[in-house]
Amino acid sequence: MMWKVIQKELNKKHWSMKTLSKISGVKYDNLVRYKSGKRDPGFSKVCKIADALEISLDELRERKEEN
Repeated sequence: MMWKVIQKELNKKHWSMKTLSKISGVKYDNLVRYKSGKRDPGFSKVCKIADALEISLDELRERKEEN
């Protein structure tokens, strides 16, 4: 997941990760694990995060840079 995008959206909304947790329904501890790379979120969690941030799933998709 592209945490740069998530952080940008959090900044725009003036939200903390705890606010994202509350609005998305994804546990705060899990958000911390996802951000640190210790755990990968499932599709349903990614959907909840995107819905809470009011962005598309495509915006969260990581793309490999073409050489």
